[in-house]
Amino acid sequence: MTDAAFPPDRLLATLSERLGARYVRTDPEGLAPHLVEARGLYRGDALAVVAPGTTEEVAFTMRACAEARVPVVAQGGNTGLVGGGVPFGGIVLSLNRLTRLRAVDPLGASITVEAGMTVAEVQAAADAAGMLFPLAWAADGTARIGGGLATNAGGLAVLAYGNARDLVLGLEVVLADGRVWNGLKALRKNNAGYDLKHLFVGSEGTLGLITAATLKLFPKPLSKSVGFVGLPSAQAALALFARLRSGADRGLTAFEYMPRFGLEMVLRHGTDVRPPLAGSHDAYALVELSSPHPGSEARAALEGLLSEAMEAGLVQDAVIGGSAAQDAALWRLRELLPEVQKAEGGSIKHDVSLPLSRLADFLDEASAACEAEMPGLRPCPFGHFGDGNIHFNLTQPVGMEKAAFLSQWSRFNRIVHAIVERMDGSIAAEHGIGLIKRDELARTADPVGLDLMRRLKAALDPRDLLNPGKVVALSDDPPPALPV
Repeated sequence: MTDAAFPPDRLLATLSERLGARYVRTDPEGLAPHLVEARGLYRGDALAVVAPGTTEEVAFTMRACAEARVPVVAQGGNTGLVGGGVPFGGIVLSLNRLTRLRAVDPLGASITVEAGMTVAEVQAAADAAGMLFPLAWAADGTARIGGGLATNAGGLAVLAYGNARDLVLGLEVVLADGRVWNGLKALRKNNAGYDLKHLFVGSEGTLGLITAATLKLFPKPLSKSVGFVGLPSAQAALALFARLRSGADRGLTAFEYMPRFGLEMVLRHGTDVRPPLAGSHDAYALVELSSPHPGSEARAALEGLLSEAMEAGLVQDAVIGGSAAQDAALWRLRELLPEVQKAEGGSIKHDVSLPLSRLADFLDEASAACEAEMPGLRPCPFGHFGDGNIHFNLTQPVGMEKAAFLSQWSRFNRIVHAIVERMDGSIAAEHGIGLIKRDELARTADPVGLDLMRRLKAALDPRDLLNPGKVVALSDDPPPALPV
């Protein structure tokens, strides 16, 4: 990291002169928020945090760092969960000043925004134009759209609208040598050569720096209905999903799964929550139906489908929200789950996806395998059941020391990921690879595919300056150890 063509202090002086000294922070207070990721698993270091205000300033910064051989790690809201945004030397390039709304086209159903807008701000801009931008997850008020695209974020609406990748029409990207690729076309059909935008969506800042994007918008649903369902098993949840999808088709806009232990944690540690059902059940689903028509069409459809499922023995109990406030209260039970896990101690997390036909079998087999490995372990698999994505989290046994439990992270990775591999799933569904799964990717990926990834990295970033050591490594240097 120190093999520079000129000294770091000269680089910082050059950047300060162009950007302004207040946008080149080297003081501990300015650096601190950018050196640790959301889970606190890694702590890095950096020469400075640099905050360009335009695409041209991003390009200037990248050219200067390339000349100095100083690596660059891009950050938005720093809400990533796999260590992908943690710097280990070099410059943190914050995109948070790139906040312009460049264009909204309701007729063309597109919006062009800069990378530093939060996801919630993009949603609000779309809403003001009478349209919907559907990308959404718990951190969307903090997460920046550039980071969401760079990690191909998923979230709560993938079932109906797809991942971040599916919402991108065009990108503007600063390359490792400081050149700017302008691919901001708002076209639904464009077969003029390779579709370059897909190289950068999901690349986690290792191939280029996304500075702006043209994104798809959708008509806003005019009515919704939310239900919370008690079920006897994960198998019953899967059967209910199939029934709802068949009956509602594209009107089924969410199907979220929770186990008994998950709801118990929410009710034990969450604020402003109450039990949604009279009894307790082994599995739960939060379901949402949407309609392009105003009125009670969505609610009537959901009532009918759940009644049929109850008669068929799939559903044990259910409640349907009667107002927007009640719908929000039901959603809150699901949205609080990642947060309340912290109150139960350490949590070893897996973000995996499975073919839907194998999902229920995976939950049963992986839970049994992990419990057999550590008696008292408390599995908490939850997530976006309808798109095959499960956050297979493992909560420490009661009374166990947190650090001792977290030291077993790799051990449980191997157990869970082996089952995922055997069932033709993925070890990284929506959070990405970053640093924490880099070696797991090298171990589990198809060798030809891994070679292609490394060739792409070497071609677009031959000096390994963009987020080095993340996703795929061009050297054999091991990643920093998890603190325990």
